Amino acid sequence: MNFCSSCGARVMIQVPQGDHLPRHVCSSCQTIHYSNPKVLVGSVPVWQGQILLCRRAIMPRAGYWTMPSGFMENGETLQMGAARETFEESLARVTIEDLMSVINIAAHNQVHVLFRARMNGPEHGPTPESSEVRLFSEADIPWEDLAFRTVSQTLRHFFEDRQLGQARLHLVDLDTTRF
Repeated sequence: MNFCSSCGARVMIQVPQGDHLPRHVCSSCQTIHYSNPKVLVGSVPVWQGQILLCRRAIMPRAGYWTMPSGFMENGETLQMGAARETFEESLARVTIEDLMSVINIAAHNQVHVLFRARMNGPEHGPTPESSEVRLFSEADIPWEDLAFRTVSQTLRHFFEDRQLGQARLHLVDLDTTRF
């Protein structure tokens, strides 16, 4: 950030009085501009025991498989965001069920919040964000072609939980600079 969104003056990085972290502070109006982590929401959609995955049509990691997910928007709940992102990336309508994973990625200033979801019907298809959308059985998951570590970790947890007959919550800290 170079300029204040309140008055247009230059900002500087400093620790504001009463704070303990460096922030972007306007040199003119003294507005403090906070930079907070981004929240990514998504789901593991299931239809008749199979998992819906999307082949990314956008960067980063275009051509690799992922669960439908994306950044939360203002004015929506976690569940609303997960359902919206699922539809935007796969054209699938889902019922969001329980919270499955919270993955902290401090190196990227992100928190990934993923839910188990039930597809409301078999309809799904490609979108501008996904060049291909498919249902996979556990045996057919393209493990070597998954887009991010968060995807492989979430899918492994999903299948472990399903085998155990449990719906556990997984809290994960990824201490890495790569997904």
